[in-house]
Amino acid sequence: MQVTVYQNQVERALKGLKRQLNKEGLFKELKRRRFYEKPSVKKKRKIKEAKKKRKMAMRRQRSAWHQM
Repeated sequence: MQVTVYQNQVERALKGLKRQLNKEGLFKELKRRRFYEKPSVKKKRKIKEAKKKRKMAMRRQRSAWHQM
């Protein structure tokens, strides 16, 4: 990952970097790995995330359907 600083605007470049890292899910990953996660809890979390992902995909698909 690379962020370029234009006209000495370090704050703006830092903000862009944080946005990119957040979009990739790095902060979520760091928070999750801070403590040990039991396998049963890990399984439940993954199922919950997959369910959320499916729900969002269906919502996007439905909205695309209505736009036609």
